[in-house]
Amino acid sequence: MAVPSQETPAVRISSPAGRWILLTTVLGSSMAMLDSTVVNVALPRIGRDLDASLAALQWTVNAYMLTLAGLILLGGSLGDRFGRRKVFVLGVMWFASASLLCGLAPNAGVLIAARALQGVGGALLTPGSLALIQASFHPDDRAKAVGLWSGFGGIGGAVGPFLGGWLVDGPGWRWVFLLNIPLALVCVPVALRHVPESDGSTAVPGRDPELAAGRPRRGFDVLGASLGAVALALVTYALIEATSGSVLVWVSAVLGVAAGVGFVHVERTRPDPMMPPDIFASRQFTAVNLVTLCVYAAFGGFFFLTALQLQVVAGYSPLQAGTALLPTTALMLLFSARSGELAQRIGPRVPLTVGPLLCAVAMLLMLRVGKGAVYVSDVLPALLVMGAGMVTLVAPLTATVLASVDTGRAGLASGINNAAARVGGLLAVAALPVLVGMGPEAYRSADAFDSAFQRAMPLCAGVLVVGAVLAFVTVRRPAPDCRRPQCRTHGCVTTPPLEPQRAAAPGTLPS
Repeated sequence: MAVPSQETPAVRISSPAGRWILLTTVLGSSMAMLDSTVVNVALPRIGRDLDASLAALQWTVNAYMLTLAGLILLGGSLGDRFGRRKVFVLGVMWFASASLLCGLAPNAGVLIAARALQGVGGALLTPGSLALIQASFHPDDRAKAVGLWSGFGGIGGAVGPFLGGWLVDGPGWRWVFLLNIPLALVCVPVALRHVPESDGSTAVPGRDPELAAGRPRRGFDVLGASLGAVALALVTYALIEATSGSVLVWVSAVLGVAAGVGFVHVERTRPDPMMPPDIFASRQFTAVNLVTLCVYAAFGGFFFLTALQLQVVAGYSPLQAGTALLPTTALMLLFSARSGELAQRIGPRVPLTVGPLLCAVAMLLMLRVGKGAVYVSDVLPALLVMGAGMVTLVAPLTATVLASVDTGRAGLASGINNAAARVGGLLAVAALPVLVGMGPEAYRSADAFDSAFQRAMPLCAGVLVVGAVLAFVTVRRPAPDCRRPQCRTHGCVTTPPLEPQRAAAPGTLPS
């Protein structure tokens, strides 16, 4: 292992070492990015082959989001403590092993457990890839390296539904997961050979933002992460199984709320919490995270149900359904950077209000998608409006989150915002079928599923309107000298981009 140094990292992006580091981090993060978008398209075939109920399909999506959302902040701290390359490689190997288990799963229970393990791997490798870039590249090249990382990752997210549909129609849904194995077999040796190790022991005042700002470095908050994950798991179970009305559901709900209260207490009293409560002293930061929770809850429900609606009701093949969703992510890839520039000129309030409203209109347009839906006239208009709304919304959302806290906490603020988006999607996938009366076998009946879908889209649109109103009331223009996002290109529809922690130049304090 390379010996950490206090010298400024000197890897340049144009050097062979820089290209190897970029290849490694893009390959690793693309594994998690693909799985966050590709699985929805495979759900009907998974349900048919494993004889799974709708609740099992919900857990197939939510088990992954649950562990990823609960542990992603902890993943970054692990890298600081034990070595960023080491934790990143562990995450890739863990993710690949869980993917193999997913691909070989004999029943829905094993698949759900393997998906939860995948989320643990994702929580290790996703922040680890950004931390490696931040620790390895010369300060002059970091922003460009992060931009390339987010751009290539966005392409991975964009092709996910198409690739998933092609795999499901071709070799089968199991290859949606098995595809990660060859990616890992390339990524791990390259990382071990070409990526330098770095860890938290290299920090000195002026280089480490937390220390330079006079705050202790975030520690290893296992208790907080565990309580947060348990709270999400119990509440998710209670929502998915709510129609049974059993005693176990009520007990799970009560214990979930109790675990959530315990999480807040631990974070308030721990000297080095995973999620420092004082970061929410910024009203704008708190408000923007509430907006994030609303909009990504709607997005999570929308993409979960739309992938099923196109196949179960409209009669599309998995490949056709995956291809149908491409316009949304293509628009985000092409125009997200320009949207961020526009928000810098006019301020974030208008984009964060208009964007959710456009997405709400898109969801109402999806009411036209039923049996015999014609893609050009029924599906495409809704997805184009959806893409326009997401383009308008996502980049200003990230910029506003970063502008709401001091520079030294940019990485932490982005991690919390990313986790809030995942929690929103998790709760929506759990609660929406219950709220619209979708039975356990609804996805096997075109009529039953279409009826529930027609009730779900207005509900998702209403949540987006709440987010738009909240943004209009609370969001204000940030200070003109605030830092801007480094991840300017984004193609993932399930979460906002994850930003790296900013490091100040040697000998200076963060502004």
